[in-house]
Amino acid sequence: MDAQQQTRVIAFQKEEITNHYLYLRLADTIKDKHNAGVIREMASTEMDHYKFWKKISQVEVQPNRVLIFFFMIMARLLGLTFSIKLIEKAESVGAKEYEEFDAIVPGAAQLGKDEEEHEIALAAMIQEEFLSYVGSIVLGLNDALVELTGTLAGLTLALQNGQLVAISGLITGIAAAFSMAASEFLSARSENNPKAGRSAIYTGVAYLITVVLLILPYLLIPQSGSGIFISLAVTLTIAVLIILGFNFYVSVAKDLPFKRRFLEMFAISMGVAVFSFLVGLLVRSVFGVDV
Repeated sequence: MDAQQQTRVIAFQKEEITNHYLYLRLADTIKDKHNAGVIREMASTEMDHYKFWKKISQVEVQPNRVLIFFFMIMARLLGLTFSIKLIEKAESVGAKEYEEFDAIVPGAAQLGKDEEEHEIALAAMIQEEFLSYVGSIVLGLNDALVELTGTLAGLTLALQNGQLVAISGLITGIAAAFSMAASEFLSARSENNPKAGRSAIYTGVAYLITVVLLILPYLLIPQSGSGIFISLAVTLTIAVLIILGFNFYVSVAKDLPFKRRFLEMFAISMGVAVFSFLVGLLVRSVFGVDV
C-alpha cells in the first residue's frame, strides 16, 4: 500500500474503534437488559473489524472521544434508536469505501457488507417505547401546526395586534390540546389499547409544545410598525423548522422516506395558513374590524 492508502486504512480503524467504545458507553447507560445486550453485540462486531484493519496497518489507533461525547449527548436527548440509525447511515459510506479496498485487501468488501447487514439487523431488534407513540406525537404536532398556523395567520390580519393574537391563539391552542388528547384517549380505548392514557398524554404534550413555540414570536417581538407581520413570518419559519426536524427524526428512526413526508406536511400547514390569512383579510374588510 502507498501512503494515501495507509492513511485511509487508519481512518477505517479509527471509525471502528470509536464506534466500539461508543456502543460500550451506550450499553452502560441502558437499563433495559435486552437493548444493552444488543448494543454490546454491536460493540463486539466493531472490535473485530478494528482488529482486521490493525493487521493491515500494524499501528494502534485511539478513538475519537469528541465524537463519542457528541453521540452520547444525542442519545440522551433524541433516543437510542435514532442515534444508532444515524451512526449506521454514517457507516454506509465506510462500507462503500471498503469495496474499493477489496483488490488490495481481500475480504474488505465482505467486511463492509457484513457490518452493514449485521448492524441493521441488530438495530431493528432494539425496543424503544418512545417510538411506539410516534403516531400520537404526529397527531398532536400535525393538528397543532395546521390549526395554529391557520388561526394565527387569520388573526394577524383580522386583529393586527400582537398581544390579542397571542392571547387568542393561546386560549384556542390549550383548548384544542385538551380536546385532541381526549379524542386520542377515547379512540385508543375503543380499540382496547392498554396504553390509551400515555397515547393521550403524548398527543396533548406535543400539541401544547407546538402551540407555545408558535405563539412566542408575538410575545417577544416588538409589535410597533410591521412587527405583527414579522411575528407571523417568524411563526411560519418555526412551523417549517418543526416539520423539518420531526420528519428528519422519524425518517431516520423508522427508516421512512423523508422528502415526501416533509413536503406533504409542509404543503398542508402552509396551505391552511395562506387560506386563513385570506379569510382574515375578508373578515377585516367585511366587518370593518379595527383594533
